Amino acid sequence: MKATILHNPRCGTSRNTLAMLEAEPGIALTVIDYLKAPPSRDELARLYARAGISPRQGLRTKEEAAAALAGASDDAVLDAMVANPILIERPLAETEKGARLCRPAEKVREIL
Repeated sequence: MKATILHNPRCGTSRNTLAMLEAEPGIALTVIDYLKAPPSRDELARLYARAGISPRQGLRTKEEAAAALAGASDDAVLDAMVANPILIERPLAETEKGARLCRPAEKVREIL
């Protein structure tokens, strides 16, 4: 099975999710440090749709820049995430079974 994770190595939840993926037998894992290699707007929209969440639900609200997005449209949220990838809540994981925002990390098991 193939798996991809949008990962931030400084985040404990992201590290825990990555460890679960690495421990899974037979996983061909792609790790993307999304702060260094941010996804495109279309890719983010696709991942959120696949995970069954809105871009707003994928917004890292703990970031100061997120406050300016209160009441913003999903399109505006996606644009802000592309311009400032720290606004992307992490980790986002995807397999052929679906995509999940893995908060808590155990949510990754839903797509394994």
